[in-house]
Amino acid sequence: MKNKLLLKVLSLALSSLAVSAISFSQTSASNPAAPDPHAVPVIDGGIGPCTADFIITDSGGAPVYAAKVRVHIAYGFWSVRKLDLELGTNIDGKACFVGLPDRIKHGLYFHASQGDNIGEAFDDPANTCKAQLTITLQKKTR
Repeated sequence: MKNKLLLKVLSLALSSLAVSAISFSQTSASNPAAPDPHAVPVIDGGIGPCTADFIITDSGGAPVYAAKVRVHIAYGFWSVRKLDLELGTNIDGKACFVGLPDRIKHGLYFHASQGDNIGEAFDDPANTCKAQLTITLQKKTR
């Protein structure tokens, strides 16, 4: 008798839990949160206190959406450790790298691209730990 009662209670609890999960998933699916197109994408290298904030523009000075900004970092003793980071820009052409090293042998070269357009920027974090950089994309020359 106790087993039958326990089985009924468990069955009722599981069915109500299933109904709650279904209604929650339908509510979540019908109301997805749209990402903010003005939120600045950030990537953390995790190897230091420095940052590099970017604005990527075209030759006319307009911000470039979804441009790729990448950097290769060789650091540590004899630059044995390597880290490659890549980030896309937001609708305002902005992107931010954080956690960059403050002491690096050769500085950092940032490369930006979108389609056939490319651009570069250099930063030495030992001199400018909180860099504000603008890259203007130009047609790639062959």
